[in-house]
Amino acid sequence: MPRSEAGPAAAAADRLTEASYDAVVLAGGAARRLGGADKPGTHVGGRPLIVWVADAAADAGQLIIVGSPRPELPHALVVREDPPGGGPVPALRTGLSLVRAPWTALLAADLPFLRTADLAGLFGAAQEHSGAVLVDAEGRRQWLAGIWRTEALRAALEAYRGSSLRGLLGPMEPALVAPVAGERPPWFDCDTPADIDRAGRLGDLGR
Repeated sequence: MPRSEAGPAAAAADRLTEASYDAVVLAGGAARRLGGADKPGTHVGGRPLIVWVADAAADAGQLIIVGSPRPELPHALVVREDPPGGGPVPALRTGLSLVRAPWTALLAADLPFLRTADLAGLFGAAQEHSGAVLVDAEGRRQWLAGIWRTEALRAALEAYRGSSLRGLLGPMEPALVAPVAGERPPWFDCDTPADIDRAGRLGDLGR
């Protein structure tokens, strides 16, 4: 299982350019565990969660948000899945229709610790695979923290009739990237009030 290291990540960053990837950020969930709050717009470390994610993908040729318009990100392309609230697979299908680059970063909108170096590490690990995803401390694959060959992703979606990202992406056998252990893991997402509180307590979220 590849691990994120400064050397390989830096080398991959040299190849991860605006011409090589677009970012699709899924931001249309109901956030039921947050009482229906606007999770992507929730502030952590003084910034909306989705802004942290967009900043991590600053090198993307296009930032494609599947969800509501975000005034904080006026440069983003914004689309809604059909049907609205239909889940991550319809959302991905809608976002992917706008992708022009050979690689697609598929990201959640609530990853406050994700950084550009993490995407570079994923890109480097994916070179001999259909894609690459982060895995958490327990080895669970984080399907909304990965990068994929766009055409492979389109082909998988065309053949898939299920409703789960795991069912869609698992058979693509991505490379698995285990980030170096730390208190701000890039796969950490904010699903609950406790998650938001924990992220805030970690203090400085600087790059």
